[in-house]
Amino acid sequence: MEMPMEKKEKKTGAIIGTIAAILLCGCPGLSMCVLGVWAAIGKMPDVWNGHGSFPGWIGFALLCVSLIFIAIAVVVPVLLLRKKKAAPEAAPADVLPPQEPLPPAS
Repeated sequence: MEMPMEKKEKKTGAIIGTIAAILLCGCPGLSMCVLGVWAAIGKMPDVWNGHGSFPGWIGFALLCVSLIFIAIAVVVPVLLLRKKKAAPEAAPADVLPPQEPLPPAS
């Protein structure tokens, strides 16, 4: 007598999606966070004009965008790698209504 085998979920797509989210959102998000802090405190030199430093609002904008990227890199793996709940069993379709007529309403 054979033991019933449980179906294994295929996680290959979820793992690839997790790695892609981390590489495409997590790493740039952390880099932008560092550059945003550096620009927000006024320490990042303005390399385009050659003098002064970047305005602080650019640093704060980079911080906001980096937080969004980091949040995406955290949420995507959680959603992809979570265990899905088992679907509830459907009611049997062969249940027929009673054949007796309904009594008159009073």
